[in-house]
Amino acid sequence: MRNTTRRCGREGFTLIEIAVATAIVGIALAALMVACGSNTRVNDAGRKLQQGIFLAQEIREWTLALPFHDQDPGDLGNPPGPDGSDPQSYVDDLDDLLGVTYTPPRDAQGNTLYDLDGWHQTINLTWRNPNDIGQTVTVGSSDVIHVQVDVTCRGKSIVSSSWLVTREEDE
Repeated sequence: MRNTTRRCGREGFTLIEIAVATAIVGIALAALMVACGSNTRVNDAGRKLQQGIFLAQEIREWTLALPFHDQDPGDLGNPPGPDGSDPQSYVDDLDDLLGVTYTPPRDAQGNTLYDLDGWHQTINLTWRNPNDIGQTVTVGSSDVIHVQVDVTCRGKSIVSSSWLVTREEDE
């Protein structure tokens, strides 16, 4: 025999249950949006760091390829440092990069990289005691130069890198 009595119960959702479910979904969507925004910032920071490292490496390659001393007989006796315009456009030896900032930056051959607006490479040289590289000596008085390049993008420091360059025996 079939039971034909009706159940006394409710069917469907109450307004409170719908409000709670909506709040949970809203919080989850807000958290997802924050995560997406954070991911975008992290990706941008990573891209800038990669570009900054590339630009520092370009200067490193350039400085390692340059002669240690000026090869132009007409410049003999000139003090170390840039010989021309600001920024130094003609570089024929390492000391020409003393205190130079390039905007736009330069590649490993000294060519301008025009498509990098807002990027800067600042190059500082200090001469070091060959017996104690931590000791700075008078400009031009040593066969060891400490090169430091600071790469910035739109005024924010991205990367700073340094290395030593020594005079080769045959120079």
